[in-house]
Amino acid sequence: MNIRFLGAVKGVTGSSHLIKFKDKLIMLDCGMFQGKDEDLNYEELDVNPADIDYLFLSHSHIDHSGRIPLLVKKGFKGTIYCSKPTYDLCEIMLIDSAHIQETEAEWKNRKAKRSGKPLVEPMYTQDDAQSSFKFFNPVLYEQIIKIDDYITVKFNDAGHILGSSIIEMWFKEDNENIKMVYSGDIGMNEKPILKDPTSIESADYIIMESTYGNRLHESIEKRTEELINMILKTIRRGGTVVIPSFAVGRTQEIIYELNKYYDSKLSSKSSEINELKKIPVYIDSPLATKATEVFKRNAHVFDKEATKYLMSGDNPLEFENLHFTQSAEESKQLNFSDEPKIIISASGMCDAGRIKHHLKHNLWKKESSVIFVGYQAEGTLGRRIVDGVKDVKLFGEQIHINAEIFNIEGFSGHADKNGLLNWLKNFKEKPKKVFIVHGEPESKTEFAEEVEKTLGFDCIIPKYNISYEIKTKTKIEEIPVKNEEPSERPIIELDESHIKELKKDIQNLKKLFENALNLTEGYLTEDEIKIDKYKKINNNILDLENEIMNLTILSGK
Repeated sequence: MNIRFLGAVKGVTGSSHLIKFKDKLIMLDCGMFQGKDEDLNYEELDVNPADIDYLFLSHSHIDHSGRIPLLVKKGFKGTIYCSKPTYDLCEIMLIDSAHIQETEAEWKNRKAKRSGKPLVEPMYTQDDAQSSFKFFNPVLYEQIIKIDDYITVKFNDAGHILGSSIIEMWFKEDNENIKMVYSGDIGMNEKPILKDPTSIESADYIIMESTYGNRLHESIEKRTEELINMILKTIRRGGTVVIPSFAVGRTQEIIYELNKYYDSKLSSKSSEINELKKIPVYIDSPLATKATEVFKRNAHVFDKEATKYLMSGDNPLEFENLHFTQSAEESKQLNFSDEPKIIISASGMCDAGRIKHHLKHNLWKKESSVIFVGYQAEGTLGRRIVDGVKDVKLFGEQIHINAEIFNIEGFSGHADKNGLLNWLKNFKEKPKKVFIVHGEPESKTEFAEEVEKTLGFDCIIPKYNISYEIKTKTKIEEIPVKNEEPSERPIIELDESHIKELKKDIQNLKKLFENALNLTEGYLTEDEIKIDKYKKINNNILDLENEIMNLTILSGK
């Protein structure tokens, strides 16, 4: 087995790693390069896409999924495995990305025609993106999927964005196994809406992100308070609050936090709450609007707090003064209105989309403010503004920055240094190696040093497109069977009592199964009982639990 690291090596974008095992070629993520590295998207791929058998996708963010349509356009015919919410989000995000590619190519070609330069083609089109969806095979969290006789995978909740996954992989050779864990992007504990990242206890090799490997975030409580204070400060002086936000994840999190704050019963905050409720909040991103609907359809993966809101009849992604703009004309009108307001718009790093128009109309106003709530990659407009540049060019016009600039790292979707270390502490046995990726050079270096010092794990900061050979094998482990496709079930009308009984039955079945599995794995040999059968039952239980949760959300019971 060997691994090549083709992206997220020199920075945090373009996530892509290649595993060769026996005669199979597996790609982990196929992300787009952004910021200073975006020209790499137009270079020839380092591998023939037709040779790739499987793609394991950790989540839908464009820096992890954005080149999938290009991969298909260049000949990929394999299978793409990911969580179901990730697939649902990719359906809208990759189409949106393709629209941006087409629009940018059209703009460049208008200039090229005038200057006599050769025309350019978009990286991929909306048709290419649509064609890529037939290669997706979405699965549920914790289902054990036997890819073939030698490769088994399991997707676990990473808590980063909806559908994000930590991927466990088992590679069988000569009756022995090598287990590899790909962290994807690890989320923060106690993050709104989503569950905490899944703890993994064993691995021979780990591929680990390090975005905030040398920094600490503010507390959850402090970040919300800071956001509210910044909004109130701006609104009271008659300004507009502009929040560049990732359409998927961050936007929904801010909606959730505002709704939660409005619903709080703190008497000391009642005047502030009433003041905020009068301020219109505009979500000015067609993609964010569609993504919010995807969130609502996948409520079965929400954490306990968000689920409790839903069960009480209060949708945490809706409130009275929240408005979703639809047309470009509606978006333009926001900048011709002097009313104090909050505009949440994509892209999160300010390099594309409607946010650039809002910055053009507000950066020069001293009463307005821009609040950054996510990571800004090197080379992006957002990074330059956060770093304190005083003048920027937008749509050919020089804009002097007078607006107040805030940066709240506590809203990041990534775990900070302590969060990453705590996740690694769950491993009961020391892995052979930890490959540190997805971070700026100083972040990777400092995090690797901290991991070696604190946990004693050997770390490697891989180089771009260098092959790392893995020879060490581990003890024999049972490899579960492939989950079978669930058959179509008739639509059944269920009342509240039926749903409650089903939930109770599922919980009892899970307990019974777990007890049985513990007994068999502890005392019986493979000859006496097939553990595979129990693993198959586990997959079916997860499938049933998922369907019951969806029934509950849809019925409002």
